[in-house]
This record gives sequence, structure tokens and C-alpha cells, in this order.
Amino acid sequence: MEIKILAVGDVCGEPGLDCLREKLKAFKEENNIGFCVVNGENANVVGITPKQANDIFKSGADVITLGNHTWTRTELRPYLDERSRIIRPANYAPQCPGRGYCTLETDLGSVTVLNLIGRFTLDNNTDNPFVYADEFIEHCDTLGNIILVDFHAEGTSEKRAMGYMLDGRVTAVWGTHTHVQTSDAEILPNGTGYITDLGMTGAKNSVLGNDIDQSIGKFLGDPPIRYNSAPGPSKLEGCIFSADTETGRCIKAEAVRI
Repeated sequence: MEIKILAVGDVCGEPGLDCLREKLKAFKEENNIGFCVVNGENANVVGITPKQANDIFKSGADVITLGNHTWTRTELRPYLDERSRIIRPANYAPQCPGRGYCTLETDLGSVTVLNLIGRFTLDNNTDNPFVYADEFIEHCDTLGNIILVDFHAEGTSEKRAMGYMLDGRVTAVWGTHTHVQTSDAEILPNGTGYITDLGMTGAKNSVLGNDIDQSIGKFLGDPPIRYNSAPGPSKLEGCIFSADTETGRCIKAEAVRI
């Protein structure tokens, strides 16, 4: 049987949350989406609160993934221990709150989502994501056929290397963090769906979801200030991966922008 999986790019501030509330459920229904993963680490512009996580779940996410801003909101930490469907990068230190993967039962079988963070320019105080992913896939025998990997990373080379390392071993690998959708949605040679970056869900006329003048000011040398979300219309970006539930192989990968 076939399952359609929607991966949604980083949700940025209230414009991104509003876009999810307005569009996600209808889009899932129109496109027969069976499973949905949303990266929520920028829902509060920097970080995410428990209330915002609840809003993302209510909007239609089955799993929320995070990234380098996971620890910005301290009130999220107990929430990560309480809720199994919001996951933070698995290669953070094991004493950190929460978990790095989850396995959910669906009508079409088990679906596992693994969250990883890259080390190039982001956070060197993590375990090597390549070693972690390799050992995780090799030694965990309770994952089911459908395995999805959100690799929150800066470098395009790091993301593509992860895709090829896991090709044929997982259903799909997608990148998050850069907020700019790439044009390389594809099926890798051994059957894994891949895209270097999903893009973002937030203000369309913006710099990575943020106010344009603030962003330009940063590059001109203005004193640092907290970013504000840009005003105006919003977009939702991501990728649909169609997968065979029997083999776990990806059949089709198609970038989407609403």
C-alpha cells in the first residue's frame, strides 16, 4: 500500500502558525496525506512554547521536530518529557530533556521519525549525527518499514552526505533550518526520498520569515535586537513523499509551496 507523507518546513512566528491553522488540514485532506511532520523550532521566532506546540498539533501535525533553538524557551523542557510526539535532535547529550525519535502506529503500519542536528556552524557540542544515525538504523529493530529523518543543518553538503549515507536504509531524509526551499526533491539511487531543505512556513515577503528592514540592518551593522516576524501574506513550504508501506521505499518526492 501507499502512504503520502507531508513534511512541513520551519514554522516562523505567528504568521507561520496562522498559515498552518488556516491551510494545513484542508491541504492534507485534498492531497490524501496519511502522516504529517512539522518542524516547529521557530514558532516563537526563536524557539517554541508549549502553547505553540499544542497549536501545531491541533492544526494537523502528527509529529513536531526541533533544532538548534530547542533550548531557548525553558518552559518547553518539561513538555518535551511529557509529550512523545514532539522530538528534539537525538544527537544532543543524553541527559537533555525529551527524546530524539518516536514511533507511531498508523492505519498503514508503524512510522518512525528521527530528528538530528548538524555540526557545521551550528553546535559542535553534540554527538556526530552521522555516527548516531548509522548506529541508530543499524541496531534499532523496532522501527517499522517507514523511517523518516529530519536533519536540521546549515551545510548543503552535510545534508546531501546524510541523504546518501541513509539511502536505501530509510524512507525519506529532508533538511531543515535554512528556510529556503531547494529544487532537488528526488528519489536517491537506492529508494530514499530526499530534499536538501523544505523551506519555511511564514511571511512570504521576508528574510527567512523575519522583518526585512531588521534583517538588512543586521548586515549593515545595527546593534543586535530581537527579530520580529515580517507582516503580510504567508506561505507554507514542504515536501510530499509517497512511500510503499511494504518495502519502506519512496515512490515519489514532490516539493510543495502554498
